[in-house]
Amino acid sequence: MADKKKQLRTIEAPFVALGPSGVAIRDRLKHLTPEDEKVLRLVGEHQGRLASLDLKARCEAGHEHDNDAWAARKRDLTEQSSSRIAGTITKATHDQYGLARRCLLAHIQNLEAGIKTLRHRLSLPIGEKGTKRAPGGYRSKGEWFHKSRRLATLEHRLDVTRDNWKTGRVRVVRGGRRLLKNRHNLQAAQLTEPQWRQRWEAERRFLAADGESGKRFGNETIRVTPNGEVSIKLPAPLAHVANSRHGRYVLASTVRFAHRGEEWGDRIEANRAVAYRIHLNVERGRWYLTASWTRPVVQTIPLEAARAEGMVGVDTNADHFAAYRLDRHGNPMGDPRRFHYDLSGTADHRDAQIRHALTQLLYWTKQAGANAVGIENLDFDAEKTREKHGRKKRFRQLISGMPTGRLKARIVSMAAEHGIAIVAVDSAYTSMWGDQHWRKPLTSETRKMTRHDAASVAIGRRALGHPIRRRTAPPHADQSDRRGHRTVQADRGGREREETRPPVTERAHDARRRTGTTRTRRTSASNTVRDTRSSGTWVQDSLLNTV
Repeated sequence: MADKKKQLRTIEAPFVALGPSGVAIRDRLKHLTPEDEKVLRLVGEHQGRLASLDLKARCEAGHEHDNDAWAARKRDLTEQSSSRIAGTITKATHDQYGLARRCLLAHIQNLEAGIKTLRHRLSLPIGEKGTKRAPGGYRSKGEWFHKSRRLATLEHRLDVTRDNWKTGRVRVVRGGRRLLKNRHNLQAAQLTEPQWRQRWEAERRFLAADGESGKRFGNETIRVTPNGEVSIKLPAPLAHVANSRHGRYVLASTVRFAHRGEEWGDRIEANRAVAYRIHLNVERGRWYLTASWTRPVVQTIPLEAARAEGMVGVDTNADHFAAYRLDRHGNPMGDPRRFHYDLSGTADHRDAQIRHALTQLLYWTKQAGANAVGIENLDFDAEKTREKHGRKKRFRQLISGMPTGRLKARIVSMAAEHGIAIVAVDSAYTSMWGDQHWRKPLTSETRKMTRHDAASVAIGRRALGHPIRRRTAPPHADQSDRRGHRTVQADRGGREREETRPPVTERAHDARRRTGTTRTRRTSASNTVRDTRSSGTWVQDSLLNTV
């Protein structure tokens, strides 16, 4: 048992995260006329109906789908729209089907983990205590009975899900399953039936077009000129509502992208592909146009180059980022910093809070002189089940509320604009070892260290390639120099290194100079300097009287 407790899981090596692969910018469509909004609704509903039929056909095909079936679906859609719109719809359908398949596989893995935990706890005697690595038995017979019934439920659910995975069957709702369930719980969702209907119809509209390189302004279906004029190529059944040549409808509104506007302008001037999407925000009653394009894979800098100017270690928590600046030798510099955010409220509010905190973090990183940020590669997908944490509902809600997925995407894209590299490290034992080795040494009368601040130091040292411990291989107990210097410390010529402590005599001499005390002498048979460490005083023996 003692050997099993000492076993630690393998810690993955740190790596530099890849840069963003795409860009998306948005602007509001202002001053739309009632006729413009009517046309947008007609086009969105018509293409949304086609997208629903295409998604149904793809889900029914399952594993039997092939390239010929894809071509047949596209031909059927072309008759009611155009070849470009049909290509956009079929591509979106395949992306949605692939996402549903990945979610189904994640659900299977989650069920398997829950069943494994339940079987283990049910096999133990009632009331047996657990360990740090494995939970114990259940506390009462009643709890044991209810968990045994839940085990049977999960096993049945797992069998059904595995059958769906083998046959290729998925369950997808255009418009969102959460919004669909709100229809049966309007009072809890604080919505009326007309309000829900507006949201449902807005989410099921399809007003999008993929870009095409070599075509005028990078898109033939939804075209935006350098002056901001927006025009839409109407489907064949709606060609009678066109107000321009070649079956196009020109909106009265113009757009001007303030963010990345120059980059967008360069792309459309060179006729490079730009995808567009038009959508309605029902709560605000505003129409928006989103432009997006892909970027070539950004070549990340080598890990050693990212470590050259030190590192900023960041510990991610439920309500703040804890950050600490470290030099390239792994020594903490200055005081810890915290960047707070509030994850309550709507999704847009939470996203804005994350962006604001990350902006502050990256600006402080540049001011501190570092070119890299070390952050944990967090993933709680398999760690928030009720079977693993039992009655710890608040803890499950805590880790479920941490925006790990959105944080990864945000910090990588935002850091690339500031020229800062992101070094992802394994999150194993960072909080525990940071608290053990760094919290007490860094605490002073003017600096209050928390467990999160110490964890940020541990994360930064791991990103720099140093062990989390302050030093290793200390001398023997007899204080001899047989082992030489400690192995984990800065070189003598390195700047900002942790300096060696002066001898005891020099420290005592400096202390007397600060306090104004004088040293005492006395006669002794020895003519050497004595260090009475127990009393904390320094004594110099006088010369012997030989006359």
